[in-house]
Parts: sequence; structure tokens; C-alpha cells
Amino acid sequence: MSIIEIKNLNKKFGTNEVLKDLTLNLEPGKIIGLLGPNGCGKSTLLKILAGLTSDYSGIVLLDGHAPDQHTKTITSYLPEKTYLSGWMRPKDAFDYFQDFYADFDRVKASEMLKQFRLNENQPIKNMSKGMQEKLQLVLVMARKARIYLLDEPMAGVDPATRSAILDVTLRQYQEDSLMVFATHLIADVEKVFDSVIFLGFGEVKLFEDVDLIREKYGKSVDELFREVFACLVSL
Repeated sequence: MSIIEIKNLNKKFGTNEVLKDLTLNLEPGKIIGLLGPNGCGKSTLLKILAGLTSDYSGIVLLDGHAPDQHTKTITSYLPEKTYLSGWMRPKDAFDYFQDFYADFDRVKASEMLKQFRLNENQPIKNMSKGMQEKLQLVLVMARKARIYLLDEPMAGVDPATRSAILDVTLRQYQEDSLMVFATHLIADVEKVFDSVIFLGFGEVKLFEDVDLIREKYGKSVDELFREVFACLVSL
């Protein structure tokens, strides 16, 4: 049974159609890659699912609810950009999340912080981009959510940091939950995906299980992505 149902979703910014008649059904127990070029609507779709954008047309249901207070309690969202104040330290961020989310596991968060070798007393303004991304991931994955929405969690960090982020994400992921993972770093991450969505110019170009992609096309997800979007860009 689907935990996310999307039907005829449309979203515009002015006259620009960002999402066009989008229809998807996503089941729990899967890690789904949300893949597409810049400006294709990935971040907008995640913001709608997270309840941060409401001016759209169509049907969006999470656990049977249109985005509301209930869906926010079961959804853990990692935005593309840092949203924490520079004066905050990890332990302040933990306090903040503990106040807002009943499912926030502070013990788990502290364990992940140690795995990432982050100091709970270091101000965020003094952290590198990679350190800030690790901290944000700690906060998101320390929640016992049913839906995890990750928007470019590894953008702009070195390969070693990417591996560490991916490793911690997988170890903390709950197998009965759904994770939607938006990324441009397909070759680095495709091994963890159960399915992938190719989103191009606001439309779903492909939604397929990764194993079937390799069987049907004889290509990796990264290779097929490059082929599909090279054709679209050349049109």
C-alpha cells in the first residue's frame, strides 16, 4: 500500500511550469532515487511533500492525508540549504529538535555525531560545509520517521565525506520507512537505490526498479540517466 500518493500534481512559478500533471505512488520499505537535471522540479516536489509549499493543484497524500500537522510528524526532511543559525552548536540543535519532534532520538543523534567526529560544542558558523551537512543529516536521521526526504545531502563535499554520509544514512534507515533521495551524484549512490525516478522538465520520464533497469537496458542507472537526458536536452 502506498504511503505517498500523487495525482495530477501541477506547480507553477509565475508562468514557468515546474511540475506538470505528475502522478506517482510510492510504497514504504524502499529507498528511491529522485534524479534529474537542475531546475527539473526535484526540490519543489520535496518541499510540497514536506508541507512547505501549498500553492499547487492536484492531489498529494501522505499516509492518506494532504500535507498537514499529521504528515509533518511522520516526515523527516533534509533541505538542500543549511537552515540552522550560525550561533547554534550541535547540542543546541538537538535541544531544538527535541522540542519540536516527539520522535527525535537524542541518544542516536549523539552516537551519529561521534561517528562523524563532530564536536557538540562547536558553533555551526565555524564548521565547514561538509561538517554542516553531516550535522543536518544527523538531525534528520535521528528521527523515527516513516518518510525521509533528503534533498542533495552530499552536494559539494569530498568523496570520503560522501562515503561516510552514505554509510551512516544506510545504517540509520528504518527498513519499513520510505526514503526519497534527491541527488546529482548518481554513480556514487545508485547502489543503495531500490527504484529511481527520472524527473525531467517537470515530468516523470522513468520510474523503474534498479534491478530491472540493469536487466532491461544492460546499463547502470548513471549510464541510462546520461543517455535519457542527453536526448532530452538535444531536442
